[in-house]
Amino acid sequence: MSDACVSEGAAWLCTAEPRFAQAMAGLPPLPLRLKPDGFAQLLSAIVSQQVSVASANAIWGRLQEAGMADPVRVSGATEEDLRALGLSRQKAKYARALANARINYDELHRLPARDVIKILTAVPGIGAWTAEVYAMFSLGRADVFAPGDLALQEAAKLIFALPERPKEKDLRVMADAWSPWRSVAARIMWAYYKQHKQREGIR
Repeated sequence: MSDACVSEGAAWLCTAEPRFAQAMAGLPPLPLRLKPDGFAQLLSAIVSQQVSVASANAIWGRLQEAGMADPVRVSGATEEDLRALGLSRQKAKYARALANARINYDELHRLPARDVIKILTAVPGIGAWTAEVYAMFSLGRADVFAPGDLALQEAAKLIFALPERPKEKDLRVMADAWSPWRSVAARIMWAYYKQHKQREGIR
């Protein structure tokens, strides 16, 4: 995906769904926000689960300093080694599971998004949200959505004037109408959430 793709997708969405056009009024240009791909990016996502951004950044910094952003190093480390760097017992197990999964990260670029998500969610500690966000931002897929994301659920409630925040399965059904630009729809919704709640929707 590129900035041009985001612009094309946003124009398509605003035509297909007028409420997206209303939501985009007054928003700054949508960010592309692509991230690196590979083992380190997924390990960083595991580190970030259920802790503050400050805590996640501190632990991730220690892992990087210890050379533990590399699957070979993590695979050879003991659980105690990883816990000494700040990981919980569960996250240390997840880190080793990811290192031992032997994922071909280059191959993921060539696979359909559904296969990418299936491969990633087979690893303990990687749920659908992490896999979907990885496909969106690290692989640059244009037609992936993360309906389990609370900020997207809240944005959907605001944009579509829903009586309550939609559940994951309901938002997934809603998002089908936004294909083939579901990733761009997510960018619009995160930007809208940020503007109206003054909070970042995603790290």
